[in-house]
Amino acid sequence: MISRVFFVFSLILSGSYAAMQDFCVADYAAPQSPAGYACKDPAKVTVDDFVFSGLRVAGNISSINKIGLSAAFAVNFPGLNGLGVALVRADFAVGGVVPIHSHRDATELVILVEGTVVAGFVASNNKPYVKTLNKGDTMVFPQGLFHFLVNVGDAPALAYASFSSANPGVQTLETALFQNNFPTEIIAKSTLLDTVQIQKLKRLLGGTN
Repeated sequence: MISRVFFVFSLILSGSYAAMQDFCVADYAAPQSPAGYACKDPAKVTVDDFVFSGLRVAGNISSINKIGLSAAFAVNFPGLNGLGVALVRADFAVGGVVPIHSHRDATELVILVEGTVVAGFVASNNKPYVKTLNKGDTMVFPQGLFHFLVNVGDAPALAYASFSSANPGVQTLETALFQNNFPTEIIAKSTLLDTVQIQKLKRLLGGTN
């Protein structure tokens, strides 16, 4: 009983200490736990820990989906650690696509800076919510739901996306199915896709089997 009370008391104390801190800059040299990165020694924190310049330049749009993505997550921007926010820059060539994907740990808020894109998500009841976005429009994708963006304009597009987590995580449907050794026959049975098309996609995306 005493040990249980002590454990609860310890949790309260650690929670209070975390709440009292202004920030917890990621210490990449320390072991990472399920709760995230350990805090860097405050005496070693500098202003550069809170500044990130990786979104200045357009991303490489030569990928198969004709998009370039640049991310500011806790993994590469130490000042974000523990603050529950992150940012991504998305550059679209004409016809560029952010394929169907989800973020298990974050809601996403997109603002279109240039161009015209069709964006949408699918609710858990399988109802799609799709809208054409123009410059200055914003759309939110609820946490964990599949969503996408497609450049439907005749010029490149640029969007920024913010997240409600410093490490939102991502799972893209096409890579989950076709960029690994997931057996073709199982994919065919579970998705009703043709095996020839599955093998074509596996070759295209680097999958096997």
